[in-house]
Formats: sequence, C-alpha cells, structure tokens
Amino acid sequence: MYRYPDQGKIITQVGSLPFTDVDAAIAYSLRHDIPFLPELTALGDGMLEYIQHPGQLSCLAAFKKQRFEIVKVQCIGPATLIQSQYDEDDAVMRVYQHVEAILDGLQADEIILVLDEPALGYVGFDFVRLWEPIFDSFSVIRGVHTCGNMQWDQLFAASIDIISFDASKFDIARYYDGRNGKQIAWGITNGEQVTDYRPGDLITGPCGLSHLAHTEADAAERLTLLKQVAEALRTRA
Repeated sequence: MYRYPDQGKIITQVGSLPFTDVDAAIAYSLRHDIPFLPELTALGDGMLEYIQHPGQLSCLAAFKKQRFEIVKVQCIGPATLIQSQYDEDDAVMRVYQHVEAILDGLQADEIILVLDEPALGYVGFDFVRLWEPIFDSFSVIRGVHTCGNMQWDQLFAASIDIISFDASKFDIARYYDGRNGKQIAWGITNGEQVTDYRPGDLITGPCGLSHLAHTEADAAERLTLLKQVAEALRTRA
C-alpha cells in the first residue's frame, strides 16, 4: 500500500501551467502536497506537441534536480493518441518512451503516473488494454484523468489506483456503490464538489491550466482554493 495518505498529502494538479519561466513553474509545483511535473504549454508542452518528441519537456531537466517523497507525473494516454489518428502500436510506444524518459533519473520514494485521457466517453474501443503494458512496465501508482462524462464503471473496473475527474461538472459518487479499491482525485472549483472524500483521495483543479485560457494569477488563485479545501477536509477527517 502506498504511503502518501498517511502523510496527509492531498493537493496536486493535472499538469499544464500558464508559466513561461521554468524556475517559477517548478517553484509553484513544489508548493503542493504532491508536486507535479509542470507542462508549460506556452513553451511547446501541449500534449499533442510533446508526444511528437517523447521525453522533451521544458521543465524536465530542472525538475529532476529535486528529491521527492511523493511526486506526480503525467502523459497523454494512448486512447487519446488513437483518437488523434495515431495507429495503436505507435500510440502505445510513444507513451512508453515519454514515460520512460520522465522516470529515468527521477528521485522519488513514490511516483503517481497519470495517463491523460480527456475524452474517454467518446472512445469506441477497448482502451483499458492499452494502459496495461504501460503501467506494467513501471513501478508507479496508476492513475487516469478524464475531463468529460463517460461510463464510470469502466474506470472502477480497470486495474488502476486513482481516478481523476472533473468534479465541477460531474458527481462520480452517484455512479458507484463500492469503489473497488480506487482513490479519487476530485477536480474542483469549490469544496462542496468533494462529495465523498476518503483517506487517500486527492484534490486538483478540474483540468490543466493552459496559457491559452489561464494566467499565472489564475494558477495562484487555484492553489489558494486547494489549500483552503484541503484544510477543511483534514479537519473533517
């Protein structure tokens, strides 16, 4: 069993940030309970951009200079690549190569790896089998992030540890009787959207903070909110 819940670590984020300065982005990430690998979309770190050159991220080299108890990293998922016209073998291989490059030399006691699959509700094929060879290749806590609505039972049945979703739009607690061992990363805009918090759950924003729609001030505001909600959840627990 992973250790981060016993350490009271709750806050992380999806990944993309509006920063243009690497050091500032990493400093921002380090203010979270669970630091995350920043993806700076203004510097070419958009999902469909970085996967063209797996392992090339603006913050990666500097991020690896840190030492973590627990850290979160992420990568575009193979189902999303197939939806973007990659063939299956190429999609899985690119994800594998990108994750391998991220984890090589990353100093952490525990690593959460989240596959970003924004539109799983529109996937008309067996996406779960695409994740298995990737997760099986690395010693990580397994997570999947999706932004839209879907058949949530598919995620609860999958061999993953964390389900990350947009709680500002959907109440996932309505769709399960038991969690099947899953932790939930609640993507929120206010604390009331965390409707079934349990130890080991996380709180994040609903989606990333691309520079196309967000500012650094938005990022600061989001972190303030997450810290306030986390304090309330810890008090409640």
